[in-house]
Amino acid sequence: MTFRTMISSPLRLAWAGVVAGGCAVAMAVAPAQADSLRAALGDAYANSQVLEQNRQLLRLQDERAAQRIANLRPVVNFVAESRWLSSDIGPPRRLPDGTTHTLSLVADLLVFDNGGSRDLLESAREIVLAARYDLVSLEQQVLLDAAVAYTNVWRDIQEVEVRESNVRVVSEQLRAARNRFAVGEDTRTDVAQAEAQLAAAQSSLAAARGQLEISRERFLLAVGRPVQGAIAPETLPDVPDTEDAADQLARQQHPAIRSLQHQVRANEWALAAARSDYGPELTLRAQADAYKNRVIQGTPFDGTDTSLSLRLTQPLYRGGQLFALERSAIATLAASEFELQQQARAVVQTVGNAYAQLRIANAQIQAADQQIRAAQLALEGIQEGAALGARTTLDVLDAEQDLLEARIGRIRAQANLHIQTYVALESVGLLTVEHLGLDVPQYDPGAYTNAFINAPQRVPSLQGARLDAVLERLGRN
Repeated sequence: MTFRTMISSPLRLAWAGVVAGGCAVAMAVAPAQADSLRAALGDAYANSQVLEQNRQLLRLQDERAAQRIANLRPVVNFVAESRWLSSDIGPPRRLPDGTTHTLSLVADLLVFDNGGSRDLLESAREIVLAARYDLVSLEQQVLLDAAVAYTNVWRDIQEVEVRESNVRVVSEQLRAARNRFAVGEDTRTDVAQAEAQLAAAQSSLAAARGQLEISRERFLLAVGRPVQGAIAPETLPDVPDTEDAADQLARQQHPAIRSLQHQVRANEWALAAARSDYGPELTLRAQADAYKNRVIQGTPFDGTDTSLSLRLTQPLYRGGQLFALERSAIATLAASEFELQQQARAVVQTVGNAYAQLRIANAQIQAADQQIRAAQLALEGIQEGAALGARTTLDVLDAEQDLLEARIGRIRAQANLHIQTYVALESVGLLTVEHLGLDVPQYDPGAYTNAFINAPQRVPSLQGARLDAVLERLGRN
């Protein structure tokens, strides 16, 4: 599978120009150190409380699988019992009174249950795998939110810079209009038009600054730290060459699809377990007792007993409960299969939408470039006409406004292209720390499973110490 960035060569050059401008603006905002998108993505992954919450939920599924493993292993209990005995069976015989002390070691082992316990274990393992892919889907969403938040901050910084420049230009136009009015070259109307244009420019600048503050707050929520000034990313991430290639790749590896595939398998095992309940269950019990002062036929004894027993249980009638459980498992399996089919369609639609948005963003950038060139030529011509008296101050102000809107439109189109590229990656299932090559420690969901793979065991921690630290210690040991 090959990948490329869906931007034509002229657009790459234009993007490079915007990158250079973005770097300059970001440096002006935060001269000490500016953010990069890769740093923001890495921090979002490291700081996400949502990811941490779902890692803990994934561990719950690991523990349920460990509980299923325990059902296949012997259960050994130690029992200590003291019994006070007082017995009188009438004259002339009376049993001796006393206290009997018994120590017992009891071991129970499930020998056969028609495969039900192993079916439930396989179902639990599939649920763990499904939960892992759910965690990958959440990781994609966290990274996408961070990419959108970063890009919006970059976009708003650019827009603030352009509008600040526009306020300076219109202020200079107003000053010139007032000077010309003082010498009788302009009318009071020309001055009023310039004043109105300046007020509108200042209003737009205030709105842009407010939007920048909103974007900074959203960045804080998405990344987990304040923004330090934004710079435009040097390159866009690569996406599959064609929409068909993206569709094929998404069907194969999108985490939402993979999660439901494992959920379907889990429900298949659950159905097999429900059907196994019709069969017999065989259990083995071994017991060793040590007793003191045990009364046997009226005489107290000290001694030991050992026993071994087999118990076979075959359901005969349970009021239709087993049939209801089987039908419930069948319905659950069918529902998950339909959900998988629907999810596959939804993923394909998302891929199609993402690639359509990429094409729209590319077209918008090309149109914005043409609009900027045309508006620049129109402004120069109108300024020359105004110098000759053929154009009014209002004509010049309108032309400057057209150029301003064209520049802002290109900034927004460029930001949209960047966001849609990350949306396309997410739609395919490639918006992950591993695929992006982010320099951040990745969470290994298998570490917790491997630590307790043999059976449930006590976590060696003191009063709820963090499980990550426990796993780290286990790894070193």
